[in-house]
Amino acid sequence: MKRRDALSIIAAAPLAGQSQPKHSFGIQGDRFVLDGKPFVIRSGEMHYARIPREYWRDRMKKMRALGLNTLCMYSFWNAHEPRPGQYRFDGNLDIATFIRTAHEEGLWVIVRPGPYSCAEWEFGGFPSWLREYPDIKVRTTDPRFLTAADQYIKRLLAEVVPLQITRGGPIIMVQVENEYGSFPKPYGADRVYLNAIRKSIVDAGIDVTLYTSDGSLDYMLANGTLPDLPSVVNFGGAPQQEFANFAKFRQNVPLMCGEYWCGWFDHWGAKHSTGDNSVHLAGIDWMLQRNISFNLYMVHGGTSFGYMAGANFDKGGYEPDTTSYDYDAPIDEAGRPAPKFNLFRETIKKHLPPGETLPGVPSPLPIIEIPRFSLDESAPLFPLLRSPVTAARPKTFEAMSHPYGFVLYRTKLDGPKKGKLVLNQLHDYAIVYDGSRRIGVIDRRLNEQNSLDVDLSGRAPLQILVENMGRINYGPRMIDDAKGITEKVTLDGVELTQWEMLRFGPERLVGLRTARGSSQAPALFRGSFKLDTLGDTFLDMRGWGKGYVWVNGNILGRYWSIGPQQTLYLPAPWLRRGENEVVVLDLEEPKGPRSLAGLKDHVWENA
Repeated sequence: MKRRDALSIIAAAPLAGQSQPKHSFGIQGDRFVLDGKPFVIRSGEMHYARIPREYWRDRMKKMRALGLNTLCMYSFWNAHEPRPGQYRFDGNLDIATFIRTAHEEGLWVIVRPGPYSCAEWEFGGFPSWLREYPDIKVRTTDPRFLTAADQYIKRLLAEVVPLQITRGGPIIMVQVENEYGSFPKPYGADRVYLNAIRKSIVDAGIDVTLYTSDGSLDYMLANGTLPDLPSVVNFGGAPQQEFANFAKFRQNVPLMCGEYWCGWFDHWGAKHSTGDNSVHLAGIDWMLQRNISFNLYMVHGGTSFGYMAGANFDKGGYEPDTTSYDYDAPIDEAGRPAPKFNLFRETIKKHLPPGETLPGVPSPLPIIEIPRFSLDESAPLFPLLRSPVTAARPKTFEAMSHPYGFVLYRTKLDGPKKGKLVLNQLHDYAIVYDGSRRIGVIDRRLNEQNSLDVDLSGRAPLQILVENMGRINYGPRMIDDAKGITEKVTLDGVELTQWEMLRFGPERLVGLRTARGSSQAPALFRGSFKLDTLGDTFLDMRGWGKGYVWVNGNILGRYWSIGPQQTLYLPAPWLRRGENEVVVLDLEEPKGPRSLAGLKDHVWENA
């Protein structure tokens, strides 16, 4: 018996002392098999943390109507364990209910527990508190990382172990790590590390088929796979070429595209991304003609609510991701079938097994407009900052156990100063003030620009408001992406010392006091509107500068006038009949009245 066949039989066997499950899943030769019969996985990626819990079932019904039979899902470590040992599985983090709902809707489930996810999510899913060890090396055998990852994996998977197919549930496969082959040396290509993650997953009680997922390039497959586990490949173009390359690595194994990129994500300041439907439809058709399994990434992207949008670092430099994770997916950010939905559905429909039919497309959820309303109360930001930390040199966010949001760095001068102000290794966006007078911006996106020519009065403190725009979620730069002013500040070549640092970054605003009138930015602005009928909407942020929005205490995420995202998705479950409260933190002076409206659609445009 070949090793992979033996592994598959083990994965499909029930635990001793338990009743025989209704179904079994595994591998026989070059096929996935469900209940002993060849099975083509038609999967779609959807992340529970990016979708209000009330909408999970709606999105799943639309997946089934699209023609999919499986749901693939990441879990995000930083969402589940925001502080060491403090776990959350409530609200839209209730992974067990998410999986049970998928089962009820007729979907099989593939679980991707990490510990690394990528997914354009803050720090690739890693909690920021890992970086409270300044020299920690994530995704390596660094014992501090492995110990924390092992504890997280076991706690997370305790929620889902009873939901495996071996115990009557819908989970058919679990992924080991994620695209590890793309993680470059000297950190990557470590089988000891990969096997340690696999051991954590197995020790947690997972007994279904394990697999690895990587890009199809030679070095990715060589560095990211384990010889005794199935391997799938990720790509967004023509599958013919990708699987031809995979065949040089492995043969006579099940073929699957673990992520078929049918859209793409957006960076602030870049143009809105869309996928090439003709390429993707042809690719899906080609794979289904050959009984090749696939996972549409994303079938429904959702939203990186709050501070959870990540960032990339490419040759062009630092690239922060937008709040919207619409991804040009077949099911859009608000859960509506996009124009490409029916094209994908018809392509899949041509290849259904005999006797299988697709359910009808569910009726759309209501979308509402909200008439324009004013935000006529405000509070300046700086007086709201609390809990000062002092040090000779600036401290990073992580050194102050401050995960997200802002830090105000403040120092007193001994008189007027003039020259070049240099922020060594700023991460990521800074507004510089002479007292309350704004004198300039330093933006990490702009190719290592880290200085301003300043003429300071000396009568007021030098103040530097720094925003974490998202920790890097992919590639080697995520290893050392601490936030804040990460080294030192010099003025005319002389280092400035004796800093006071004040923090701001709440997920929920508690006890905010505002007064009528408009404060000078940066400030928080408050207003309200009334509703008789509830529905999803998109807050129109045009005319505002840069900041964050809370509605009825729920943080929607970041907006920025540079685009391409000009609206913020506001789901109906976060609204209420009667009065609704909105708070906007804006870092810039307005281009018009401080007002908002709710639209029926996203607006994508660049400033």
